[in-house]
Amino acid sequence: MTSIYLDYNASTPIDPSVTAAMRPYLEEAFGNPSSGHWASMPAKAALEKARGQVAALLDCAPDEIVSTSGGSEANNLAIKGTFFASRHKGEHIVTTTVEHPAILAPCRFLEQLGAAVTYVPVDSTGRVDPEDVRRAITPRTILISVMHANNEVGTIQPIEEIGAIAREHGVWFHTDAAQSVGKIATKVDTLGVDLLTIAGHKLYAPKGVGALYVRGGLRLEPLIHGAGHEHGRRAGTESALLAVGLGAACALAGDLDPMARVRVLRDRFWDALQESFGDRVALNGHPRHRLPNTLSVSFVGMIGAEVLSRLDGVAASTGSACHAGRVELSPVLTAMGVPEKIGMGAVRFSLGRATTSAETDAVVDQLRTVTS
Repeated sequence: MTSIYLDYNASTPIDPSVTAAMRPYLEEAFGNPSSGHWASMPAKAALEKARGQVAALLDCAPDEIVSTSGGSEANNLAIKGTFFASRHKGEHIVTTTVEHPAILAPCRFLEQLGAAVTYVPVDSTGRVDPEDVRRAITPRTILISVMHANNEVGTIQPIEEIGAIAREHGVWFHTDAAQSVGKIATKVDTLGVDLLTIAGHKLYAPKGVGALYVRGGLRLEPLIHGAGHEHGRRAGTESALLAVGLGAACALAGDLDPMARVRVLRDRFWDALQESFGDRVALNGHPRHRLPNTLSVSFVGMIGAEVLSRLDGVAASTGSACHAGRVELSPVLTAMGVPEKIGMGAVRFSLGRATTSAETDAVVDQLRTVTS
């Protein structure tokens, strides 16, 4: 059996250069970075270098980077940290119906504590209208959170336009960029964001590490209280090992040239599917404003999970689940208004730097066989 990995939006392998950068910190630089002696200095230097690499990718200051355990913690810190630090100003949060659960779940939790949350809808391509965001803002709005790109269908949101609206109203603006970092440009000033989430395992770094960009001057209530690590924004002894991994991955992510090749391969893959299946295959997500590596398609009249189960050695994801004989569409496809007949056949193929045309060709060949 040949193994073909087309689930890079779920997780990426650690890049060999990232592994090499981390290896010395498994045996050396074991000191506590916050201590003031010789054993701490190498670890502290590694942390500072890594923070600078993350900051360089986002074009921000190193002290605006908060290390976290991953994207979920960064999102929770952005949402909850803003709410608890700004309740004297208001309690209203604006987000969208297609956000990652690491945004939607904290919002629902805060609703139990008195937060008012507006969930702005999206169109059939999964894109939000910036004017809907503008109309949702009230004098009590303290935060807008809109993902940069959707993890399931790859649709890229109009973040720059929403950022301008947020600045016009003096509202903090957060974007979950876990899926977009390393695939498209993520300069924070260009995007116009005050907070931005990074997840290490989405950009060829290890699992268990991420970061939150926090614009200078903004105050968040920490989720983890203790000593004054991360400039008082997240307590806990820092891991030089994981920081080095994220830093090395961010240094690689600054080069977007590999994504140009991936985009060509993704489009070639889609063309082959259309040629093979015609109107029996449908695209999910925006045809242009979409991540270069993401191809979410529906095999019309079929069940995506069944299609995947018939593929030999192919790792991909589905946008529907079958429970007791009943198919349930993902919340994202439901929010997009995708008809059940189409959405139940959804499969997400997400490509990466190592994906080859031979692999995508092999998947198309298998799909012709298992769906005939």
